[in-house]
Amino acid sequence: MANSNAKGDRRERELVNELDAAGFAVMRAPASGSATERELPDVLAGDGEDFYAVEAKSSAGDPIYLDGEEVEALLFFSRNFGAKPRIGVRFDREDWYFFHPGDEAVHVTDGGNYRVKKETALAHGVDFDELVGHSEKVTLDEVADDGPDQGTLDVLSAFERGDLSKEEAAEML
Repeated sequence: MANSNAKGDRRERELVNELDAAGFAVMRAPASGSATERELPDVLAGDGEDFYAVEAKSSAGDPIYLDGEEVEALLFFSRNFGAKPRIGVRFDREDWYFFHPGDEAVHVTDGGNYRVKKETALAHGVDFDELVGHSEKVTLDEVADDGPDQGTLDVLSAFERGDLSKEEAAEML
């Protein structure tokens, strides 16, 4: 069991270092139950615009489970602290993915616990770059491909007719 905790601690430190490198002020909270009677989130991070309280979980297996009380404590802390609550999951040989506890992708079991499957994390999770504002997820449905505009078609037609050289056409496009 100590090995499992050591791996979890290492993953939390990895997340802290990645957030720090992305320009966030970040700290890892003390071990569960040692600072207060109420559970604390694993990681607190902010960049002056966005503030996150993260419950971080990692696993070699699938799925990742979170105790319902952990998630309730995360929501309580986040609301009182003014942070956005996030569940951060990392499966072996994958990156970090983040969810709000209320996201549809986070399944609540009959026992009141929370579950995130690997396939759900990869398909619906917010990746690290999106979390820190370095990218934005765009789906294929959101990208309308109406084909080239009229100006592009005119340049291509001129090239086909021989009115423009390849270099001239490329420069205009």
